[in-house]
Amino acid sequence: MRIMEFRQALYAGLALIGTSSAGAPAALAAPFGGPNDSTATTPITHVIVIIGENRSFDHMYATYKPKIGQHVLNLLSQGIINSDGTPGPDFAKALQNQASDTKVYSIHPTITGPYTTLPPPNTGATHTSPSDTLPPPFATLAAANAADYGLPSGLIYLLTLGASGLPKHSIDTRIANANSLPSGPYQMSPGVSSADYSDDPVHRFYQMWQQTDCSVAYATHVNPSGCRMDLYPWVAVTAGTGDADKKQPAGFNDETTGEGGISMGFYNMASGDEPFFLTLSHEYTIGDNFHQAAMGGTTADHIMLMAGDAYWFSDGNGNPITPPSVEIVNPNPQPGTNNWYTMDGYPGGSYTECADTTQPGVASIVRYLGNLPNHPSPNCLPGIYYMVDNHMPAYLGNGTLNATNKNTEPPSATPTIADVLLAAGVSWTYYGEGFNTYLQDPTSNLYCTFCNAFQFESAIMTNAAVRTADIRDSADLYTDIAGNNLPAVSFVKPQRYNDGHPVFSKIDIFAGFVKKILLAIQANPTLAQNTAVFITFDESGGFYDSGYIQPLDFFGDGPRIPLLVVSAYSKGGRVVHSYADHVSILKFIEKNWNLPTVSSRSRDNLPNPVATASNPYVPTNGPAIDDLMNFFRF
Repeated sequence: MRIMEFRQALYAGLALIGTSSAGAPAALAAPFGGPNDSTATTPITHVIVIIGENRSFDHMYATYKPKIGQHVLNLLSQGIINSDGTPGPDFAKALQNQASDTKVYSIHPTITGPYTTLPPPNTGATHTSPSDTLPPPFATLAAANAADYGLPSGLIYLLTLGASGLPKHSIDTRIANANSLPSGPYQMSPGVSSADYSDDPVHRFYQMWQQTDCSVAYATHVNPSGCRMDLYPWVAVTAGTGDADKKQPAGFNDETTGEGGISMGFYNMASGDEPFFLTLSHEYTIGDNFHQAAMGGTTADHIMLMAGDAYWFSDGNGNPITPPSVEIVNPNPQPGTNNWYTMDGYPGGSYTECADTTQPGVASIVRYLGNLPNHPSPNCLPGIYYMVDNHMPAYLGNGTLNATNKNTEPPSATPTIADVLLAAGVSWTYYGEGFNTYLQDPTSNLYCTFCNAFQFESAIMTNAAVRTADIRDSADLYTDIAGNNLPAVSFVKPQRYNDGHPVFSKIDIFAGFVKKILLAIQANPTLAQNTAVFITFDESGGFYDSGYIQPLDFFGDGPRIPLLVVSAYSKGGRVVHSYADHVSILKFIEKNWNLPTVSSRSRDNLPNPVATASNPYVPTNGPAIDDLMNFFRF
């Protein structure tokens, strides 16, 4: 089929023709551009959003030193640590406390005193040794190469390195002085570098609000939200989501209170860690005030990134109903415990009715928002139970309802950026690595089903032409780049081996995944000139961050995460301080193609921030988030 005929077929709603890609699962034919792709208001005619997993800004950029003339807010610049990773003169700014919460959930519980030393970091579920039958890491290059097509061929070996050499769920003695770490951030490397697998901190909604420890009583000029970020280890060891102490029903996930102080660990760019991201940061533009849009974990933040809003429990036809009780979060402590939540954890405890302050956990957050000088609205509608933690999408990849997994979100009627793009005739694709394998076998666990917000949405998944054209495998991405067939907007999600998520991935592997895409773009001079690549993460993963958090509504914002923008128009090693979050990417797309917002209540309606020269990190007109246009020099 010729290109013009293919475009006409796509926008007439016809099905696509399948092709194949050598060395990868079968790939679908590329969806050539939409009729209004060329209406971009800047030289950027292609946007690619690459979404890694679970790393905070300070966790990765703790010791980053920008180019002369640039400033960055990190652990080093604040004097919290020295460039060698040791405690700095102002280490007390990041002091971690213990607390008491025995009756009703609070986001700022009673402080009982600081930790003398941190709870020792744990290996968690990190594999002891390489294995081809139970990776990662793999024992052989052959097995790694057969399982992974998202890395450059010369970097496949990274999948064979980084096993802990230690028993699972034991103290991670690879980290120096693991049993006597000071009560604050500590350097994980060289024992656990960005090339090593490590444990996964707790990163759920109510836990993250509590770790952040926000109160107007703590507010200062520099930190007007009063969020002190001083309860990371305490929440992790008291309110974990596992059943290690038999206080939770059997079957909950393996994030347990045994993780210790892993949340306070960071890598040291100044000592050679994360060399690829260091190089990109010195060459292009980073944001040191970019945030995960929702407190908590993967699903809620991917949904914010693609919808600018939260999904909610329904009858599948757009009508709100009450979910089963086992799926309603209750973070109130169980009787006789200090902060052990009553009902929380995958596969249950994912919904909350935040318009009702009598519901467990809700009052503390809503009361805090109401006490802030600008009184941000919770943005919660009565009678609606919003999803705040991980749930599976209603649909399988082929558009049929997921009837085999009880842990599913009902079909969603909440609009996304995809609806806006389709209505405007601007092309888009979600490239999910491992998607083609998942289509054939929905039990495959490499493709991240609950990372794809579009897979929850009825309007997308019940439209065969749109679903087939616009939800595809990353194997197609390289073909589309080489053939000048890239859509205007692309969301790219690595599979679990490549996404950088602790336990089953690493930062060096995610860097390899990013590198392959950037090399492909570089090999196409046309795309290299007009493409902007936004490299970010879904959320902080529960790792500590010291940056300011602006309360926007009940759902967040959350801690800072890295954002790196690679473009011919973002060169120079700049550091942008404007306040932004995931939804800022939607604002950029909308402004770049002169599009409307996703809905009347989505966060892309918020204004751009206005800040003072003395404190560029705090908007004076909040709630406000940036549209990221100032990351570029056109």
